[in-house]
Amino acid sequence: MEEVIRLHNINKSFRTAVRGTGLRASVRSLVHRETRSIHAVRDLDLSVDRGEVLAFIGPNGAGKSTTIKLITGILFPDSGDITVLGLDPHRRRRELAYRIGTVFGQKSQLWFHLPPLDSFHLLGNVYDVPPATLRQRIEELVEVFEIGDLLDQPVRKLSLGERIRCEMAASLIHHPEILFLDEPTIGLDVVVKSRIRDLIRDMNRRHNVTIFLTSHDVGDIEKLCKRAVVINHGQVVWNDTVKRLKYSLLNRRIIDVKTDGPLTIDQEGVRILKQGEYTAKLEVDLDRAPIEEVVPRLFRNAGIQDINISNIPTEEIISRIYEGSV
Repeated sequence: MEEVIRLHNINKSFRTAVRGTGLRASVRSLVHRETRSIHAVRDLDLSVDRGEVLAFIGPNGAGKSTTIKLITGILFPDSGDITVLGLDPHRRRRELAYRIGTVFGQKSQLWFHLPPLDSFHLLGNVYDVPPATLRQRIEELVEVFEIGDLLDQPVRKLSLGERIRCEMAASLIHHPEILFLDEPTIGLDVVVKSRIRDLIRDMNRRHNVTIFLTSHDVGDIEKLCKRAVVINHGQVVWNDTVKRLKYSLLNRRIIDVKTDGPLTIDQEGVRILKQGEYTAKLEVDLDRAPIEEVVPRLFRNAGIQDINISNIPTEEIISRIYEGSV
């Protein structure tokens, strides 16, 4: 696989003012300004292959934004090496800008009072796309994202889902090789989220665009990404497949049962999370209680009308990674 993003041993710190408490401390801080160093990124190693859809996730303040700014050349690292599409992103930032795109769920690159079509033409000129190529590109994107009926409406009159579709089309006007998606489905309803995810997958397959996704929506991560990198306190704390993140990291299962009557179970490694008169929710630690032993005991213990076995929710796994308990 061709490597399109490479970070090696990256460090980035910021100096911030220290504010004292009380009048005397406040006056002293005006004369002698005290600062302290904040380590936003520590010894960070990361690589992304061409065509990969990567989830880059972490709690607020973990270092995600700083890392993305380093990758795109907005910030310069204190130490370490960064290569993006064979370029040094800081020294060749202008050249790199022509080869990457961005979609921000909470920020727009479309002009608010203009229709999307005007923004597409403006962006095409910004990126020096030849007129004939631009017309063809817009036609292709309009068909893929099904936005033909939205082109002449002011952006301010579009729904959030319609605007995001236009944002994604705008980000692809100059045919970028890497697309940074920041919370692309935030605020969308379930149906629209599913549509946007389908479009992202289709875009990745059609054009082999590398997707660098940051999101707090676990559905985005599960539906779109094969690999997840979790960052916390400026360091990578997890770098593996989403499948392993979901199925293997925490060796537990959830069992939901409907019974003829109250359920009682006394088995090591099995914990009752919730119980009603005819329902129960159990958590099973597979290291202490193999599932093939637990299920038969449940059937012997009570009349089981229905049973469902599922994995620990990905949200909980990620939360535990954030907290450092894994």
